Amino acid sequence: MGGINLDNITSAPAQQPIIHHKKTNKWKVATVILAILLIVSVIGSSYVSMMAISGNAVANNAVDFINSELLQGQTTATLQTAEKDTSLGLIKATILVEGQPTPVYISKDGKTMFLNAIPLTETTTDTTTTPQTSPQPVDVPKSDKPEVELFIMSHCPYGTQAEKGILPVAKVLGDDINFKIKFVYYAMHGETEVKEQLNQYCIQKEQNDKYLDYLYCFLDAGDGETCLATTDIDTTKLKTCTDAADEEFEITKNFEDQASWLSGRYPLFNTDKADNEKYQVGGSPTLVINGKVVSSARDSASLLKTICGAFNTEPEACTQEFSATAPGAGFGWDTTSQNNAAIAGCGV
Repeated sequence: MGGINLDNITSAPAQQPIIHHKKTNKWKVATVILAILLIVSVIGSSYVSMMAISGNAVANNAVDFINSELLQGQTTATLQTAEKDTSLGLIKATILVEGQPTPVYISKDGKTMFLNAIPLTETTTDTTTTPQTSPQPVDVPKSDKPEVELFIMSHCPYGTQAEKGILPVAKVLGDDINFKIKFVYYAMHGETEVKEQLNQYCIQKEQNDKYLDYLYCFLDAGDGETCLATTDIDTTKLKTCTDAADEEFEITKNFEDQASWLSGRYPLFNTDKADNEKYQVGGSPTLVINGKVVSSARDSASLLKTICGAFNTEPEACTQEFSATAPGAGFGWDTTSQNNAAIAGCGV
């Protein structure tokens, strides 16, 4: 998906090590980091007044600047949170760009913005290399046959990344788990996504024995029409189902009624509305195991470990070895993961 990702400025590629430098290199390193992090020196009087304004107002002005001057319509940044950091004397905000939460710091007068804050105090450092990983789930309920639900948007690059990580796991675990792909209650990628999700909803519902094979095909190039043929989907049966589902969940009606869109920007997609509300799903991907939202890295090895931790007694399939490298975001079965894609998502 196009657009400028602020993580290009601040973050190393996912799965890459974070190097802690020795004390003798601190000033050189700090100088370089400060040069990189100071991305906007003056936001300008057109966005803020010279008087003190609230934290939310400062943060919203910064978001306006990012959208108009940096992103320029390629994608849209939104404000998630804003609060005053009294220890630093700054406004700390979290801004979402294509679902990726990015912390920023803004001066109280709203004239200067940083992507990070470096405390000028002594810290304990060494030369240890620490891999960057996503948090692992805590206190996942156990069961004999875990319920595994992955909420995605069909064209969200981070949703497809999670699907590519979990599909080999779902294949090897087979009937040992109840696995379902479900859809976030709004779509961010236009009519193409809405139609694709309607097809996938019905394939999974009525031709489930072909669904995983269809997904393997679709995730390669995003070509649903070709995959319907190559996986031998009964298109007559599919059309009957999609017509009925379209009417039941008012998919086309919601798409054509922009007044009903989330934030006036995203059409509603309500095939799994009740479960979205139950789990408070906010974006793609969201992983739910045995009724609990959990976090996991998106490589197959991590996902297998996460899911197997939800069994009362692990089946032999849990000993399967998988790659610990996250798939790339977007379509294609590569293993290139950049810009913290392994923890990013699509959402408002």
